[in-house]
Amino acid sequence: MLTVFSEEGTVVALEWGHSAPGDPDPLLDEAARQLAEYFAGARRDFDLPLKPPGGIHEQAVWAEMRKIPFGGQLTYGDLAARIGSVARAVGGACGRNPIPVIIPCHRVVGTGGRMTGFSGGAGVETKEWLLRHEGALLI
Repeated sequence: MLTVFSEEGTVVALEWGHSAPGDPDPLLDEAARQLAEYFAGARRDFDLPLKPPGGIHEQAVWAEMRKIPFGGQLTYGDLAARIGSVARAVGGACGRNPIPVIIPCHRVVGTGGRMTGFSGGAGVETKEWLLRHEGALLI
């Protein structure tokens, strides 16, 4: 079960678990539809207005993550090199990603494809499931 949150016409968070229903929101309905399509294997990219709260470095990391294609992976170090950062700082921003799945932090892995932490669901197990779902892990 996932819950999506919006503010001022943008998606600001996605959390594991169920939250009390709020007022009707067409954006949240669209986010739910796109997530259902993703999990059914019918969608590879999300087309939603996003505004994750975070600092300049986090925003740069999250923007670069969104460029990783469905089924792709990038190491923390490679992502860091793309934005002029360091792997540890990229890992911290991944852990603070407020919109996982839609901003695909699960596609960022350690050197040699090593599975590292994941802040959502059941942690690394969920990260591995998402990568298998996208065909990035064949095990």
